[in-house]
Amino acid sequence: MKIVADENIPFVQQAFCHLGDVMLLPGRSLSSKHLKNADILLVRSITKVNADLLDGTPVRFVGTATIGTDHIDLPYLRNRNIAFADAVGSNANSVAEYVTAALLNLAQKHQLPLAGKSIGIIGVGNIGSKLEKFAQTLKMSVIPNDPPLQRKTADPRFRPLSQALQADFVTLHVPLNRNSPDPSWHLINEQSITRLKPTAFLINSSRGPVVDNNALKNALAQNKLAGAVLDVWENEPNIDLELLNLTEIATPHIAGYSFDGKTNGTALLHAAVCQFLAIPDDLQISKLLPPPPTPRITLDNQPSSEQQHLLHQALTTIYNITLDDAELRKISAQPFENHGKFFDQLRKNYPIRREAPNTHVKLTHPNPTLAAQLAHLGFQTE
Repeated sequence: MKIVADENIPFVQQAFCHLGDVMLLPGRSLSSKHLKNADILLVRSITKVNADLLDGTPVRFVGTATIGTDHIDLPYLRNRNIAFADAVGSNANSVAEYVTAALLNLAQKHQLPLAGKSIGIIGVGNIGSKLEKFAQTLKMSVIPNDPPLQRKTADPRFRPLSQALQADFVTLHVPLNRNSPDPSWHLINEQSITRLKPTAFLINSSRGPVVDNNALKNALAQNKLAGAVLDVWENEPNIDLELLNLTEIATPHIAGYSFDGKTNGTALLHAAVCQFLAIPDDLQISKLLPPPPTPRITLDNQPSSEQQHLLHQALTTIYNITLDDAELRKISAQPFENHGKFFDQLRKNYPIRREAPNTHVKLTHPNPTLAAQLAHLGFQTE
């Protein structure tokens, strides 16, 4: 059996080598010529999987180590009777931590207390629901919006999009689609941006085209918004540098790139392939993970210390979002023709980032409230 896989899927060689020959390739340059003898194809979001890639190949199974499927022609796979699996839910905690880091960074930078502020969460699936709990831990008022879930559950807690857009912070967690009852392509556009408060911050870590980048650029240039945090961009990897220069925080599509999240994706794909082949799944992905770089931290929580500052300090210790921002901004110094390559290299060579559950926090002074907040964000606490 031959397996062709994106080289950026962690531990893919170790996880799948017992099933057959594994060929690792750059996802951006993967083409049909690499699949002439392939039975299984494993990709990430940068590989377009469609007729152009798969026609004339013997591929029987396609897996994506991502939660989004906008890069996959699902009707084509169904028509060809090609099995498919994604890694939905694998990086939910990673993205929720990213957004929480962004919130705490913005609050620190602008001296804003998050407690009592409202956050509109558009899309309350695996990521949005986890972020909702994190936001509540920060004592924020959550305005959830999710029309598909609302129709499915009839839960009255879901609010209209117009209300979510009126929040102090608006964060997007929707799949990218054009042709559905709830199209998300340019969901945030020139018209919907006018519904945002001029003091609001917009955060997008879903898919670039969910936001009309030109409309957002114009709004930021005209000070119609307080700021934006962008992890995803239209026309990746060739992003709009004018828009980048207007953002509060800019990162190269890495919100879900915690090492835990990526290896979760590998494990989910392995389980799906084993199910497809009708063989046992005996992969123990945790045994492949390296020790966390920051297993323990101590917070000097003097009685006079502000708890929001301490939460920011704890999260920044394991994930400093400003470092990712600084790395992406170096793209401006690159020749124009190298911008796309530079963006991709930041993703390919992304440093190991571990999630909060891998770190134990010790407080220097007893504070049950702070300890509970840290625990709700995933940290182990004394």
